[in-house]
Amino acid sequence: MAAAAHPNTVGGGGGGVSRLCSVCNHRRAALKRPKTLQQICRDCFYAVFEDEIHNVIVENQLFKPGECIAIGASGGKDSTVLAYVLSELNQRHLYGLDLFLLSVDEGITGYRDDSLETVKRNEIQYGLPLKVVSFKDLYGWTMDEIVKMIGLKNNCTFCGVFRRQALDRGAAMLKVDKLVTGHNADDIAETVLLNILRGDIARLSRCTSIVTGEDGPIPRCKPFKYTYEKEIVMYAYFKKLDYFSTECIYSPNAYRGFARGFIKDLERIRPRAILDIIKSGENFRISTSTKMPEQGTCERCGYISSQKWCKACVLLEGLNRGLPKLGIGRTRGLDHDRKEMRGTNGTMDIQRKPCGTLDF
Repeated sequence: MAAAAHPNTVGGGGGGVSRLCSVCNHRRAALKRPKTLQQICRDCFYAVFEDEIHNVIVENQLFKPGECIAIGASGGKDSTVLAYVLSELNQRHLYGLDLFLLSVDEGITGYRDDSLETVKRNEIQYGLPLKVVSFKDLYGWTMDEIVKMIGLKNNCTFCGVFRRQALDRGAAMLKVDKLVTGHNADDIAETVLLNILRGDIARLSRCTSIVTGEDGPIPRCKPFKYTYEKEIVMYAYFKKLDYFSTECIYSPNAYRGFARGFIKDLERIRPRAILDIIKSGENFRISTSTKMPEQGTCERCGYISSQKWCKACVLLEGLNRGLPKLGIGRTRGLDHDRKEMRGTNGTMDIQRKPCGTLDF
């Protein structure tokens, strides 16, 4: 006697069995969602993926009608999907936003130059204006030049600090109200772990916030805060979006890579682990007796800083003086850094090209 067919399965070719979509219960399932393990068809996957992001935007009141929004665009999967989905949702739900693409050219031959070509195609495909700012123009250095001086051990520190400030400065040039980035759930879970491992209480207290920099000139938003990296890849693949998939040639030894590997191992065992780590980060409470750094502005360039000089200015000064390791890791304070930067006559040797005054 033949076994009764499962209500959510249909007969396939050659006697095989395929599942029906667990959402519409009509079309055949085309994939299993990494986030929920649901068997789901493509059309329903597109719908739930986009609806979840829309709900995050609405529930967290990320945007207001009439705002100008810069999308941090690298040409990779996250920023490409973000630009596409945000453009679609803006039209579908009448957000009333003016969207721009903002890219940073770090000056990495064979990597960033190729990815920027992808962003330029996205500009045409999505009809969004593009602004590109470069390390060379802002700081007088490319990452290729920095790596020649510092090597591959601490180069990601320079790139991360300079890139973050470059995005803010590019956003200021565009005169936008907010900057959105493609940081996904995996990225945020990694950051929670990294800040725990580093004992960085200040960053741990804010790294899970969906909006940061609200007390600064240009807030940053993360609409993909609860979106899994694997689902972003699936969405880009099935939608046939044009994106650049090569990893940075200078990042094989990045500290974050070890946290990323650990997160992937956890995800294989328990898919919800990523969201659980984010929730844990959200629930951390800093003791009232813990002394937190006070935010001010860099006396040299005007950028947000908890020290007299911002990290970018300290790193740039080190490069310009042939002391590239200045400011790397935990320093003994700015006064010590400034002593190292004094000339032989005991006076401060301020370089002619600081990291730039921010005109907000």
